[in-house]
Amino acid sequence: MTIQELNKIAQQGADLINVRRIVREQAEKLAGNTGYRKQVLVCGGTGCTSSHSLQVIEQLEKSFKELGIDDILIVKTGCFGLCALGPIMIVYPEGAFYSQMTPEHAKTVCEKHLVKGGEVVKELLYKETVHADGSVIPFSEIPFYKHQMRIALRNCGVIAAESIDEAIAAGDYSALAKVLTEMTPDDVINEVLASGLRGRGGAGFPTGRKWAFAKASQGDIKYVCCNADEGDPGAFMDRSVLEGDPHCVLEAMTIAGYAIGAHQGYIYVRAEYPIAVDRLKIALKQAHEYGLLGKNILGSGFDFDIDIRLGAGAFVCGEETALMTSIEGHRGEPRPRPPFPAVKGLFEKPTILNNVETWANINPIITKGAKWFSSIGTEKSKGTKVFAVGGKINNVGLVEVPMGTTLNTIIYEIGGGIPGGKAFKAAQTGGPSGGCIPAKHIDIQMDFDNLVAIGSMMGSGGLIVMDEDTCMVDIAKFYLEFTADESCGKCTPCRIGTKRLLETLTKICEGKGEPEDLEKIKDIAEQMKSSSLCALGQSAPNPVLSAMEHFGDEYKGHIYDKTCAAGVCKSLLNYHIQPDVCKGCTLCKRNCPANAISGEVKSAHVIDTKKCIKCGQCIQHCRFNAIVKK
Repeated sequence: MTIQELNKIAQQGADLINVRRIVREQAEKLAGNTGYRKQVLVCGGTGCTSSHSLQVIEQLEKSFKELGIDDILIVKTGCFGLCALGPIMIVYPEGAFYSQMTPEHAKTVCEKHLVKGGEVVKELLYKETVHADGSVIPFSEIPFYKHQMRIALRNCGVIAAESIDEAIAAGDYSALAKVLTEMTPDDVINEVLASGLRGRGGAGFPTGRKWAFAKASQGDIKYVCCNADEGDPGAFMDRSVLEGDPHCVLEAMTIAGYAIGAHQGYIYVRAEYPIAVDRLKIALKQAHEYGLLGKNILGSGFDFDIDIRLGAGAFVCGEETALMTSIEGHRGEPRPRPPFPAVKGLFEKPTILNNVETWANINPIITKGAKWFSSIGTEKSKGTKVFAVGGKINNVGLVEVPMGTTLNTIIYEIGGGIPGGKAFKAAQTGGPSGGCIPAKHIDIQMDFDNLVAIGSMMGSGGLIVMDEDTCMVDIAKFYLEFTADESCGKCTPCRIGTKRLLETLTKICEGKGEPEDLEKIKDIAEQMKSSSLCALGQSAPNPVLSAMEHFGDEYKGHIYDKTCAAGVCKSLLNYHIQPDVCKGCTLCKRNCPANAISGEVKSAHVIDTKKCIKCGQCIQHCRFNAIVKK
């Protein structure tokens, strides 16, 4: 393929997605010159697919055939972000946002809305897109979207995920064309340096500096790697980019190869991401067919190729040296640093490794300029950050906001607040390597340095929200269970330290904790942080130490008072029936599996704490809120 051919496809394809871009970015009701009367976008990402979005597409195709509809385009896209509402279907040019779709709902939309002269089926729309008077507003204006700025996710939910023509129309490969025809390798690196882009995989190391080190390293062979392992519990940012816009990663890796003098790249992706893997394979095949990978790319004389390597789901393989060891065919274990990968990495050759989100920012930096990118965010954290928001929050899903956006905005403006009106207690960032942000810091500006300052970290972008019913000791134990299980065992501080920490936390949650356990935890944590081989062991104590710092009273309550204020740790709980509230309906007695409840009809009942197994069935069946955990 030549530059002229690439531009021709971009121009022809632009009309296909013009209507989506206009409605999404400007909220204007314009159809564009698409050749179709309407376009129906259905999420084909993992979240919506697991909620049967493919069956929704099948029903649309069936109904189109039955109703004789042949002027509407069905597009299977990537993730729209609002995962809690899947399956999601959006109809353009109206921008009608249908949520929680079923095949039957799809049939209804076809019969009432998609036929000529039809009208939007308001009762099936996402409630936030319908005013009290019944009028419909574009979904881009609802709180979840209007506070966001999508750069890494710019094409997710906009283009057909398996179409290279739509990817080109949306701007993919335009940066590669510019680089290969107008820029030297040093120009590319200097542009990335000037942008201020820091790695989105966790540590936040300046991307341009990493590339510069690799370019300066001597070697006849160099490599470019993509970390798509994404092992943090609750994180799914990278998966969504690969599912919705895989070409942006291929393009960025090729640009990096040109910049440092590499001709081979590897994408390391976990096998548990089957949709992402399939779309990567499709994208690689298409890029080869179009001459955008392989020999003499765009007639420039530059050669670059990319292969996929599947990981088996080991969390430690998210660490760069362990990932490279796994690609080499060995057991995924970390290696001592230095030497760093930019000097001696994959197959002992100079290597750069960035995660998916980092790669997704390269095209806009090259096409729009470093000055534009660096104008977004904070002084030391440029651009945007994608967060996978989950836990006790109404709008579970993917959120991309400028660096420096407050946690309060993410939780209450974008996330829709806490279910049931309960109070926000804390948020965990950085997964098993991160720490908690207590309610007193809810107005913190989310960037690399601010989070580190309060004992947390950005990490890859997992953001787990916790409400007043969360036990912070139990949460710390949950993350230690994960890291103890995922430790590769190569170094003693991590292999033994995670187990000792977990044993101590389990002891505390079971009501067997002793005052000296708090100092024991700090001592073990200090040894792990200073002497573990890789970041898994060095950061594994973070959730525990962070919770102890901000919620020390909960630890003391577990140890000294043998109580769990949140009512989570079963060993520290007793169930009690309030006699002045109990109506004697006998529902709790009839549903108690341990026969621990006694009492007559219309008389207050009593729980025998010695028999009670603390299963909670009594509370679930009580209609009068007469049973409390003490």
